[in-house]
Amino acid sequence: MLTHIIDYLGEYPPNYGPEWGSGGIFGLKYHKGVLYYMLAFEAQGYFIDRGGIRKIYEFEKLGFKPVSGGDTYNAVYAIDDSIYFGGWVHAPAIYRGRTSKGATIDFRNKYSHVHKYDISNNEVSLIWKESMHDPEKWVGEISEIIYDPYEQKLLLARADGHTNLGVYELDPSSGKTRKILDEPALKGAINLDYACFSIHYFPKSFNGIECVDLIERKTLIDKFDPGKYTIDDGDVLYPLVGPVSSLYGRVFAFMKGGVLVYNPVLGEKYFVRLLDIPYSQLGPARANAKIFGGGVIVPYNMFVHSVINPTNEFEEKAKKATNTIISPTLLLYIAPPLVKIIGAFGARITSVEVIGDQILLAHNTMANTYRYDASPYDQGIRGFTVLNTSIINNSPPSVTIVVPGWMIKDKVFGGIPLTGYRYPELIIITKKENQLTINEYMFTLPPMLTHNEKISINSGRNRIHLNNYSGIVSFKFDKSLNEDDLVIIYLR
Repeated sequence: MLTHIIDYLGEYPPNYGPEWGSGGIFGLKYHKGVLYYMLAFEAQGYFIDRGGIRKIYEFEKLGFKPVSGGDTYNAVYAIDDSIYFGGWVHAPAIYRGRTSKGATIDFRNKYSHVHKYDISNNEVSLIWKESMHDPEKWVGEISEIIYDPYEQKLLLARADGHTNLGVYELDPSSGKTRKILDEPALKGAINLDYACFSIHYFPKSFNGIECVDLIERKTLIDKFDPGKYTIDDGDVLYPLVGPVSSLYGRVFAFMKGGVLVYNPVLGEKYFVRLLDIPYSQLGPARANAKIFGGGVIVPYNMFVHSVINPTNEFEEKAKKATNTIISPTLLLYIAPPLVKIIGAFGARITSVEVIGDQILLAHNTMANTYRYDASPYDQGIRGFTVLNTSIINNSPPSVTIVVPGWMIKDKVFGGIPLTGYRYPELIIITKKENQLTINEYMFTLPPMLTHNEKISINSGRNRIHLNNYSGIVSFKFDKSLNEDDLVIIYLR
């Protein structure tokens, strides 16, 4: 399967596509012998089979060239003989150029869109499009497409934009839409008789779960702070929304800091801290999660967003946080109670697909940047990596995470999966005495806190062996770390 298709998968260097920094390769979907993906910011939809490239779609049915964008959230769904893909696109794109603050683009030709690719006929059709035609604002992008098997309609999640946010129902035959959930929704999945979505508000991001009953069309809006439901009683800072999956009869809402497990019928909600460095951006934003073997593969990316030209205090802090690189991007496999690191990679993984016994990863060297960081071309080098699915059961990669004190302060951090590591350890370099609480817990359903203890930290270099712990471990200092203190997590 992939053996033949991989011959047609290339590397994409910087190319024309006015936008903020870099997009990536999104929406990887293999269906009925055809691989689809969207190349952003060039706004090119690729359809490839074992015979070669079937079609490259460049939004000629939506607007005029030059185009840019396409999709940056993996909005794709395949059913029967169709691949539905959505997102956003500038058609035509307008690069304004540089000013004293930085460089900007014009949004008056930015559209949100949904298309259908017919596999048998090798044809793309435009189902729906919408635009504000405003130079500074845009309508909600399409960040998720879910097929409703009961009403046979498409459910569209929309949170990134200035208006028309929420969940919309789209009739693919008529192109008509109807809003069914009011809260801004970024990602979602079908769970039991419901379709559930992560509520997203910028800049805090995750703000709860909203669901629609697919049978009766009743709605459920559940706003809450995920930090109230942590297994280790710590806060969850800046829980930037990532993908949502359905597993074990629950919703798994991935975000920076970990994963929220939710059941709309039983009222379950609990947060499992994973790979949480409080004031960093390590997390699963702008990536998808792929079901495999009854579990799920999900990337936690290190370099998703970046601020280059800040204009206020918030952006200055964001510049420091987004451009401080402390960890590789880590690929997780989760099949409760198993949580395992299965890969370590560069800047970010934008999309994941499994084809036969191979895992196809789309990767990018550059982040999506901020409002005054526009460029007339995509700034990333984008491409593909192929792994064998045997990595699920192989030894995990060696990983080093180096964290300055200002990224931790006095917050709970960690959520480090220890599965497969023989010599995990924690190095703490500090100028003052402190106390460190270590929490050990298991990602069972519900999760279980199995042990916690407090140990003394001396001024200077401290080495703590973690091979006596199992499952997942998180940590908290009694006294806030100094800015130049250092915490190093070695996993070997």
